[in-house]
Amino acid sequence: MLRNSSIVILLLCLGACTEEDNYDPAHDYFTFANVEQVTTQHVALDLDVDFVERKLRGYVVLHMTVNDASVDQIVLDTRDLAIDSVVFTNADGTTNVASFALGDTDPIKGTPLLIAIPSDVDRRKEVIVRVDYETSPDSTALQWLPPELTAGNEHPMLFSQSQAIHARSWIPLQDTPVVRLTYEAVIRTPPDLLAVMSANNDPLVPRDGEFGFQMPQPIPSYLFAIAVGNLYFAPLGDDTGVYTEPELLDAAVYEFGELQEMLEKAEQQFGPYRWGRYDVLVLPPSFPYGGMENPRLSFLTPSLLAGDRSLVSVVAHELAHSWSGNLVTNATWRDGWLNEGMTSYLESRLMEIIYDKDRVDEERVLSYQELLLDLERVPLERQALAPRLDSGNADDVQGSIHYHKGQLFLDYLERGFGRDRFDAFLQTYFDDFAFKTITTEEFLNYLDVKLLRATPGVISRKQVEAWMYEPGLPDDAPVPESTTLESAALLARTWAVGEASIEDIPFDEWSPQALIHFINSLPPDLDFARLAMLDEFLGLSDTSNAEIGRTWFIQVAMRRYEAAYPELEAHLKRYGRTRLLSSVYRALAQNGHDRELAKSIFANARHAYHPLTISSIEEVLKRAEAADPM
Repeated sequence: MLRNSSIVILLLCLGACTEEDNYDPAHDYFTFANVEQVTTQHVALDLDVDFVERKLRGYVVLHMTVNDASVDQIVLDTRDLAIDSVVFTNADGTTNVASFALGDTDPIKGTPLLIAIPSDVDRRKEVIVRVDYETSPDSTALQWLPPELTAGNEHPMLFSQSQAIHARSWIPLQDTPVVRLTYEAVIRTPPDLLAVMSANNDPLVPRDGEFGFQMPQPIPSYLFAIAVGNLYFAPLGDDTGVYTEPELLDAAVYEFGELQEMLEKAEQQFGPYRWGRYDVLVLPPSFPYGGMENPRLSFLTPSLLAGDRSLVSVVAHELAHSWSGNLVTNATWRDGWLNEGMTSYLESRLMEIIYDKDRVDEERVLSYQELLLDLERVPLERQALAPRLDSGNADDVQGSIHYHKGQLFLDYLERGFGRDRFDAFLQTYFDDFAFKTITTEEFLNYLDVKLLRATPGVISRKQVEAWMYEPGLPDDAPVPESTTLESAALLARTWAVGEASIEDIPFDEWSPQALIHFINSLPPDLDFARLAMLDEFLGLSDTSNAEIGRTWFIQVAMRRYEAAYPELEAHLKRYGRTRLLSSVYRALAQNGHDRELAKSIFANARHAYHPLTISSIEEVLKRAEAADPM
């Protein structure tokens, strides 16, 4: 039996597929690359950064292993790249110019680059191929910011976001997580700017316009990352530090001042950190995510700079990716829960050590509530942890289900087998699959051997497969609880009906999570006078905590509390993080009156958003119009 679904669909992606269907759950349907025949081992980049034309220009050298001696071509992934030439380098140093062609363009996957392997290239040895190219100003991975959209208003900035399948829009390569590779790079920039990458950054490197990088550990392509701007560094500990614009450096140093301690505690909990340094980069507001786990250098949104270290769970999440995701990687995007669900679970365990269980229980409850909302919106065929995924968009197939349902599944295993036994399983898992990719089915087989059959009678494989392949939640799924949030919800209801004074509610003693739950627990028919009282007393419309602002403005939009609409619009123009924006746009577009207002605000603000954020909000507005054409 399943919770939160009106239809029971058994084994959606496995049982529903026939032999004639030819669906292979282990196949990556979002790449053109012929990885079974040729596999990249190492990449060398040499790129010039052109802020005037908003392009990267140069070449990539791919060091590849031939798995099939009969192969006559190499197929790479690209999107909107201008390919100038392709050359093979032979073992004796001679070169062969290769013929190449661009195949048909797919709106999601981009365009395959088909490279003919010259007949005299020795396929028994490493194949080395150089591709000269330049990117498009409309690259879906790269955002080129003019000075006025940076904190300093003086220098331009560039940053990338390669996940899920956007590395192909700035590097022609095998853009699939099943391939792990090492890389090196030479990046040339305008004078006085600093380049950083998901590699071994040197905080003391001179700003001479040329920067070299090495990434000795093999990574999947979605972890390629670059940023160029007026960036400066401050150490946070022996192995940690923060890069950002000088205008944000003091705030970032305070906000992430416990990063070294967090890294050391993570190592105690999950095993050795295997990536050298762990630094973070705080980007301008247009960065589309809370954080991106680029190895050695996590990219972070400035919306985390709340001034009270209340949003550091995002940093804990990105750090935890150093084990789940970066060290052990989902083989395809259908297996994304192995990255995000596992990381969300590790994040909660790390936050228990940094804070306490009560604080983490609050976050678990809020995540559970978001999951229930997603289960109302996400189609049934996408609600499984490992759904069938051979079509659609790799960027947005399950909402937060990979995160929250995945975390809940691991909580379920922990409760069943006990924390000590499950912790031992996780450390063995990270050791056995270090620097490898893994499918859901490989994880299930490993879990079967290490836990299910080793401790019979606790949880069956059938119960586990219900999480993997069925929609909704199993009836025995754990339901998180928090006494502090229960108290906040009760106070919201009693205050709403005048049975409690606002001055008597202990807001000062609450975490941001408790205040968020209080706001979400207000009855739908609360009159505007009491909303105004709450706003004035707590300063909700002017809060510096982006998560509280997001929660408040969702309620403002849903209730059509127009007195706060100017501040709502300012919120939508202040941030670029998709999470902080899309739900507010959705509430505004779906309240029955303000869809045109939502479209107008978006039209005025979109120039400052990342392409991924723009795409997400366009989809929100499109769905709102489809649901109610008016």
